[in-house]
Amino acid sequence: MPDDKRTYDAIVIGSGATGGWAAKELCDKGLKTLMLERGRNVEHVKDYPTASKGPWEFEHRGTVSIEAAKNLQGARNLREETIHWALKDDEQPFIQEKPFRWVRGYHVGGKSLLWARQTQRWSDFDFEGPTRDGFAIDWPIRYKDLEPWYAHVEKFAGIAGNKDGLPELPDSEVMRPFEMSCIEQYFKENLQKHFPDRHLIHARCAHLSDPQAIHIEQGRSKCQNQTMCNRGCIYGAYFSSNSSTIPWALKTGNLTIRPHSVVHSIIYDEKKGKATGVKVIDGNSKEMMEYYANVIFVNASALNSNAILLNSTSRRFPNGLGNDSGLLGRFISWHNYRGKANASYEGFKDKKTDGRSPTYSYLPRFRNVFKQEMDFLRGYAAGIAGGRGTFSNTDMIGDQLRENLLRPELGDWYIASWMMGECVPLEKNHVRLSKELKDKYGIPQLIVSCEWDENDDKMVADYMEQLQLMFEKAGFTNIKTEDTKSPPGADIHEMGGVRMGIDPKTSLVNKWNQLHHCKNVFVTDGACMTSTGSQNPTLTYMAITARAANYAVDELKRGNI
Repeated sequence: MPDDKRTYDAIVIGSGATGGWAAKELCDKGLKTLMLERGRNVEHVKDYPTASKGPWEFEHRGTVSIEAAKNLQGARNLREETIHWALKDDEQPFIQEKPFRWVRGYHVGGKSLLWARQTQRWSDFDFEGPTRDGFAIDWPIRYKDLEPWYAHVEKFAGIAGNKDGLPELPDSEVMRPFEMSCIEQYFKENLQKHFPDRHLIHARCAHLSDPQAIHIEQGRSKCQNQTMCNRGCIYGAYFSSNSSTIPWALKTGNLTIRPHSVVHSIIYDEKKGKATGVKVIDGNSKEMMEYYANVIFVNASALNSNAILLNSTSRRFPNGLGNDSGLLGRFISWHNYRGKANASYEGFKDKKTDGRSPTYSYLPRFRNVFKQEMDFLRGYAAGIAGGRGTFSNTDMIGDQLRENLLRPELGDWYIASWMMGECVPLEKNHVRLSKELKDKYGIPQLIVSCEWDENDDKMVADYMEQLQLMFEKAGFTNIKTEDTKSPPGADIHEMGGVRMGIDPKTSLVNKWNQLHHCKNVFVTDGACMTSTGSQNPTLTYMAITARAANYAVDELKRGNI
């Protein structure tokens, strides 16, 4: 029998961007909600130990000692400023059947404390992409279905940017943008002259440039342009679960957060024909316990959401919860960030970069938008950032060296770009559970089997060719383009495996993000994505989550789930 002390109206698995939104919407509607977080608790402001510290305040000026990095994942890339977010090597080993980078954020707030905060809407050109070219399946929703929820999320989160009037990138609800550098503005004007179908715009970002009443009510304030965002922002200026949705949900009195809760699986009751709760392993004691609810939101981040559902087996679902189609864990996808470009510019000698910007400029996708025109499917966007740095000649010693270090010279202006390509989901790219290896919690390890495709290679080649051409037309010099050959996952935008669709034979969740065969379980993080678009995906995840949560409440009231 369920324990009343462990029974709630709703359970949300995960506390990142989508978990926070699910909790906010459910709590706002009066549901007693339990949020399960695999990692430790993090309270806004209180638990940002390095926020706003100067370089001189770190023992090793930001470098992490060999001893401190021992047994931490990604040791080569660790910094003293952000080491408090690092994951221990033994926390969740996984099997790379093919090279794959899997970055995780196991703490309350998840990767909402670590994201790049870029927010672009999808258009119907994105939702209709699979139908047009026949790769992946048709989305069960279109832009009109998400439009009000985009606005709902944007007004609450706070987005800086412009209304650009581009059909391929619908306008958002925005406050004033952060200023472009003069070299970015110059590149924008040059594009309009030579490539009228390509538009450089202010990247829309989840930073408060002009806080509104709703943000003041959340306790947040204006961005201070410190660009120390990933340490944790004491101003709450950029959107995170910790600064925004979680405190809001807590104020309702309806939210309970349980950190150190490693979700093992979802409990399915065959007599009731629905899920009744979640099995959890305490991260400290390793005790197995169960929590119960009428509705369950799976927001553990894409690969973990797949892993949880695959491990949720029963007589009814021997291959994973809701997996009658056998497609659970398949069609995993991500974004293609392999392409890079940079150049110099000898003009603007009377100008220099002053201050910092938390964002950059953005070139929306221009390939295969209105029709299929290339020898590859879909397209790519590009980030653009420029500035002017300084240098010091250190080829001497004594007084002259000291003077050079104290009075650095201005260098040339530089401009840099990176691609954000849409990867087409392929069935061969998948995750599955190991039958032999388990982690320290006794949970089967995840096998990740993902690789690049010829379509990705063609897209990278086109990006490098086009950036070379655009930079040449702008009169830039020292142009360099590169295919980094980085492995899948390096973009941290994993998607798919529990994709949305109309037909239960070819998809796992319906247009409301309910599992086709278990209607009280909703999957609204990146796992639900049918295709990937070229936009940063978090805004779309959050809009999908808010929409699904409100639908779930309505269905509960009607007695349908």
